[in-house]
Amino acid sequence: MTASTPLQTLPSNTVFGDGDTLVLFGELFGRGYATGLIEAARAAGMTLIGITVGRRDDDGALRPLTAEELAEAEANLGGRIINIPLMAGFDMDAPEGEKTPTDLVAEMSIDSWQDHALDWDLINRCRAIGTARFTTALQQVMAEMDAMIPAGANVIFAHTMAGGIPRAKVFLAIANRIYKGLGARYQPSQSLVDSDLGKFILQNFDEVTANTFGHLIEASAALRARIEGEGGQVRYTAYGYHGTRILIGDDYRWQTYTNYTQGYAKIRLESIARDAWDNGIKATVYNCPEIRTNSSDVFAGIELSLVPLLSALRKEGGGAWVDTLWQDCQALLADGVTLEQILDMVDAYQTDPVMLKFGDFAAWPMANSAEQVTRTVGTSQEIVKLHASRKALVSDVLSEHVVSATGQLIFGESSAPAGPVLWLDHDLVAQELIARQG
Repeated sequence: MTASTPLQTLPSNTVFGDGDTLVLFGELFGRGYATGLIEAARAAGMTLIGITVGRRDDDGALRPLTAEELAEAEANLGGRIINIPLMAGFDMDAPEGEKTPTDLVAEMSIDSWQDHALDWDLINRCRAIGTARFTTALQQVMAEMDAMIPAGANVIFAHTMAGGIPRAKVFLAIANRIYKGLGARYQPSQSLVDSDLGKFILQNFDEVTANTFGHLIEASAALRARIEGEGGQVRYTAYGYHGTRILIGDDYRWQTYTNYTQGYAKIRLESIARDAWDNGIKATVYNCPEIRTNSSDVFAGIELSLVPLLSALRKEGGGAWVDTLWQDCQALLADGVTLEQILDMVDAYQTDPVMLKFGDFAAWPMANSAEQVTRTVGTSQEIVKLHASRKALVSDVLSEHVVSATGQLIFGESSAPAGPVLWLDHDLVAQELIARQG
């Protein structure tokens, strides 16, 4: 792939409504993209069905939700949840009496991890166990789901699974150096990818972020055939990230956050959608713009790709609502600081010769560099300091709007998706937001 394939016109829902079903394939936690799609489906009158990843007991055993946890999760979703644990990944799986991959990672230290060799025979056996556990549970989930979806209903399967970072304290220290480290604390991201630790993490990312989409498509084949045989339509959506076209100067240009280690798994996710599409299955990965979430906050500077949405909103038509949004964001800044100053800083960052080197779409995801990290983290820190409070940032406000807009765009496009991989860039996000307010 040498260029992105952006969604170019605002889509309209012509298929989904009352009596149809949205299946959220991934549990709803905190702030994130899925809330926007859920809001759009709920507004259209769709029934919501969810799944759970389950919970881990203190001894690491995976279990279903308790009655109290289930009630809370269903209230959060606004629908029924099938209470069969679908925890993806294999970082906590192991043959009886042997160590899990997380146990192996916990034996590393901040000084030794780059040279620490993992037991790959054990890792491979853990991966096989984790995959078998997941796919077996998924078959049980599909059996229950089949009874919950009525004849004649249209269905959207919305895949939201992502992640795979092992729950080991040492990795948190490593991640802080790779994604936030400056000066002596800087750590090249390529050193992680080249290490045994990195190779294991990339495998786990594949299992959680990408392969679960393939498992979903395969496991729902009989249900899909039943729905389509009864006159209904089935769609599969997934959330990707592969950079975004944002307004830099007067033009929309592709840029990306560096280093995005999960990028390899996101590419695999795209390939799974393409394979399904080639087989006549309407599966689409929507590459969404950068936002701040609980999980993305590990990536210092991700908001530098988000703030230019303010300029895009004016370029795409502006209006009273956009003026009010600008005023609301201006109110979050320290005395004497203007949004124009912030946008000038971001534009200077995006056009810095050091950053332009990372605009090679075909080479994505690229490893970081000391100069790049200095500019990314440094610019991010400077912009945060220009706010009245670190707990109320412009990027937080814009993130909520991006979530809402992407949810509506994905929902609308699902009626007649244009292809297996689409980019939702700042131009369409801005147009969607303005059109809705109008």
